[in-house]
Amino acid sequence: MKDESLVARRSTVWASPTPKGRGEALSEGAGVRKHSRATGLRRLVLFAAIGTAWFVIGAPGAFAATRDSDHDGMPNRWEVAHNLSPQRANALGDPDRDGLRNIGEFRHDALPHREDTDLYGIDDGDEVHVFDSDPTNADEDDDGIADGDEDLDGDGIDNEDEDDGLEQCGAAEDNDADEDGIDNEDENDFGDSAQDADSDDDGTLDGAEDNDEDGVADADDDQDDDCQGDEQ
Repeated sequence: MKDESLVARRSTVWASPTPKGRGEALSEGAGVRKHSRATGLRRLVLFAAIGTAWFVIGAPGAFAATRDSDHDGMPNRWEVAHNLSPQRANALGDPDRDGLRNIGEFRHDALPHREDTDLYGIDDGDEVHVFDSDPTNADEDDDGIADGDEDLDGDGIDNEDEDDGLEQCGAAEDNDADEDGIDNEDENDFGDSAQDADSDDDGTLDGAEDNDEDGVADADDDQDDDCQGDEQ
């Protein structure tokens, strides 16, 4: 029994793993570093591929958004969207004759073919140059009163009426789009729509209504508010 026990202990010792030699440890370390370098190289290649894809796909899209073929300060996309030619420098043009050139319409996010972008009685050019207001915001001070109905200089005359004195008669905003007898710019004075001849759908044209109950039809009241500019 004693001999068998001794043999068993010796077998256990001989079966135990031997410590790694220095050379084997160095070899494994080199393998780990080699694997790390390979992983880093693969990541670098992946990032390069992503960068190339962005340049091929993303960069032209970003460039297209700001491309200005005629170098007039207005991107092609904006000109095309607003019915202007991106191939002809027209920054100084004023197709709606509102006193705000195309480059100004672009900078103020206004409409170059609509004299009064926010449709509340003041030409875009006058909003910018005279009243120092936003041509795209009908009520810039959020007081519930349209900018055209304000009296900026406190002289008892609404801004839009003063604006009438600065413009030529027959301008787009002085037209009567729905032919109800009230100029487009003055419809809001009566709570009406410039695009609907019978805004309240009661069977009576807006111009024939008497919203202020003064015994005078709104269309006749509106005649006192006609533009006063030079008609020549």
